[in-house]
Amino acid sequence: MTNLQHILQTIDHFVWGPPLLILLVGTGIYFTFRLGMIQFRHLPTALKMVFSKEKSSHGSQEGDVSPFAALCTALSATIGTGNIVGVATAIKLGGPGALFWMWLAALFGMATKYAECLLAVKYRKVDDKGQIVGGPMYFLKDGVGSALLAKLFAVFAIGVAFFGIGTFAQVNAIVDATNISFGISKEVTAVILTLLVAVVTIGGIKSISNVASKVVPAMALFYFVACLSIIVSNADQLVNAVQLVLTSAFTTTSATGGFLGASIMLAIQSGIARGVFSNESGLGSAPMAAAAAKTNSCVRQGLISMTGTFFDTIIICTLTGLALILTGAWQSDYAGASMTTYAFAAGLNAQQVGPMLVSVGLMFFAFTTILGWNYYGERCVVFLMGTKAVLPYKVIFICLIASGAFLQLDLIWIIADIVNGLMAIPNLIGLILLRHVVAEETRIYFSQQLKSRSAAIETNA
Repeated sequence: MTNLQHILQTIDHFVWGPPLLILLVGTGIYFTFRLGMIQFRHLPTALKMVFSKEKSSHGSQEGDVSPFAALCTALSATIGTGNIVGVATAIKLGGPGALFWMWLAALFGMATKYAECLLAVKYRKVDDKGQIVGGPMYFLKDGVGSALLAKLFAVFAIGVAFFGIGTFAQVNAIVDATNISFGISKEVTAVILTLLVAVVTIGGIKSISNVASKVVPAMALFYFVACLSIIVSNADQLVNAVQLVLTSAFTTTSATGGFLGASIMLAIQSGIARGVFSNESGLGSAPMAAAAAKTNSCVRQGLISMTGTFFDTIIICTLTGLALILTGAWQSDYAGASMTTYAFAAGLNAQQVGPMLVSVGLMFFAFTTILGWNYYGERCVVFLMGTKAVLPYKVIFICLIASGAFLQLDLIWIIADIVNGLMAIPNLIGLILLRHVVAEETRIYFSQQLKSRSAAIETNA
């Protein structure tokens, strides 16, 4: 390990240490109780809103894309390699109990996602090209009144888009998947991927959301069916698997097979860290997509956006985790994507089909993550330098996609992790400082809903 790599790893462990994890989960716990368990009480309503059109009595709605398309854009960035590689990494480090702590982080994270996306819509603006812009940088600047925090968030987010989750890690996943499963060379994959990203992203949010709203549901359904097949074929072991998850969350997991054993603290840390990395609740990314939604209600969009964490972690990460546990892959000598590939091959009794399913899933997940982060980086560039900087940003982004296939990722992953964590800090500070705004907007919305229902009952009577 080089000196630089050692220094960066030390910074990474500090950034993603207990203080940030406590801040992330603590913010979720605070909003959960302050908003009256909103993610539990109103999840059925939120899920219904995802697939229904908003009725507006205030004329045309502001925004560039439908609330569903905005959710899919956010999901395109969150449903990615974290759902396949991240879950495997968490369970390899912390044992099956890590999945429980992943669930816990997601349940509280839904309240955080609701709050940050509500604020994004409330403080959004229109840029000089007539497009809606919003996100933590705007509610930090206009709500909190701190231009410094706003600029810091934007700089860190561009760093993630350029050098982390948005480019190199995803490109590498796609290149490896196409090479292993289909024998396609790095050069050919790099050219095709670069052209596809260029075609989609040059069209802006409407083009990205259009692709995301078709690809995201299709890829999620595809992966859901594949994982469900493994779970159904091992249904007799499902109760034991769930019991193992629950008991391992509160007891030390012994070393077995290729698993080295894990303490309760390691299960908690790996589960929460990988869960947050996967669903991005509290990091401030999803609000940038939520701000573009056609809606007159910041609360309604907050409810729709919080379902993203539910879909990402409670459903997709759970399916991956159960597949790893039921097939015994977590006890194998494999790690990361190789562990999930092994689980699919063993669970589906198909040495060829299993790995191919994981590869196809990785390719789609990684491609949509590139699209989502391209948009997030663009919004931050507009905030810092105006719309004139969008084209140069896109050119640099596309060049980084082209070069990403040929880079060593060891250092890049560490840098990505650091910038990702740093991005969360100004966003969480903003959420805490604007907590009363979130609570008041929520109170007004639900009191109006209650009055409307009462009026409708009286009219019918």
